[in-house]
Amino acid sequence: MNPAAHGPTTWSPARIRLALLALAMGGFGIGATEFVAMGLLPELAADLLPALNATAPEEAIAQAGWLISAYALGVVVGAPTIAAAAARWPRKQLLLWLVAAFTLGTVASALLPTFGLVLVARFFAAVPHGAYFGIASLVAASLMGPGKRARGVALVLSGLTIANVIGVPAITWLGQQTTWRVAYLAVAGIFALTFVAIALVVPWQPGDASASIRRELGAFRRVQVWLALGIGSIGFGGFFAMYTYIAPLATEVAGLPASWVPVVLMVVGVGMTIGNLLGGWSADRSVRRSLRGYFVALALALAALGLVAAWPPGLIVGALVVGAAAAALSPVIQARLMDVAGDSQSIAAALNHSALNLGNSLGAAAGGAAIAAGLGFVSPIWIGLGFTIAGLGLTAATVAIDRARQRGGQVLSYATGAIAVADDTA
Repeated sequence: MNPAAHGPTTWSPARIRLALLALAMGGFGIGATEFVAMGLLPELAADLLPALNATAPEEAIAQAGWLISAYALGVVVGAPTIAAAAARWPRKQLLLWLVAAFTLGTVASALLPTFGLVLVARFFAAVPHGAYFGIASLVAASLMGPGKRARGVALVLSGLTIANVIGVPAITWLGQQTTWRVAYLAVAGIFALTFVAIALVVPWQPGDASASIRRELGAFRRVQVWLALGIGSIGFGGFFAMYTYIAPLATEVAGLPASWVPVVLMVVGVGMTIGNLLGGWSADRSVRRSLRGYFVALALALAALGLVAAWPPGLIVGALVVGAAAAALSPVIQARLMDVAGDSQSIAAALNHSALNLGNSLGAAAGGAAIAAGLGFVSPIWIGLGFTIAGLGLTAATVAIDRARQRGGQVLSYATGAIAVADDTA
């Protein structure tokens, strides 16, 4: 495939904006397919686990949370696998294949009849997730130009956060008024529209001709890559421990009617949108300071939410702040991974989403276990606080290694205010 056959290499500002919008639309669909289950857990439990739901509704809701964990595990498996194997593919072509897979997987999730089959479908529907965000982030960073890498990442992620403002609440409401299956078919429709948008307006970009599976997997030889993955999976798990069970938190703890669940989801989405843009801006200035600051903010927000969750205004304000602090971490962690991964950029861009969704799976599972043990619907917040504190500890460790190597004379690059470790194989 020849770039000359696909138009000029210099694109107009209008074409770039349309391309970024199309990439963000994919993020919107991913946000909808990933998070809509959190608002529809009671409906999923009632439909797919009717016997358990009739006798032990708390246990049924906790088991329905496995659907969220299954999706997260699909991301964990798919992101590095696809990113490493397909790094040489033309990026637009790869994006189109990934969106097609999303569409089919979401349709299967909506149509399969039993809990076990839907669980499997959610796993496979998630496999393209990390690779999509990774490749889309590389395309966006290229379109944005030098010095705006993290802002390009944040623009792609903005589709996901805006989904939590508009898409997830609206589709949750649709699922409450009809069935959760109709809600997932609506999500599949978003992916179909995304396929058309990317095909029409995203410029052709070559893959990395020098990439190889061996080179991409070389990122795993770097201790700082593993620490960055730990920061994302363990630290971000704190948010998902709370967010997975936001519906029962709103109805059973704060005493709000079920019709308020989409409102609470919208509030979290507003916070996530603000936080994502703030995180992209600050990461282009200092990744390390941003990591520390946002983890401290997330820990404080979770602690405050745990104390005031039974008070509806406290729940709403707390959910807003937790969403903002958590979403700000996402582009920061992605920038950190790309800084420390050396020339394994394709897999680094995708691994962030493996890490965050491992956090999703761990947080959802730990929060569900606490609920099933009879600790109540507030307990996932305290579980989440523990995860967040652990993430802050890992952040301190990775910063300490940077400083030790700097004192030891290793070369550090301070491009755009972030730190890139030039030799980090120890």
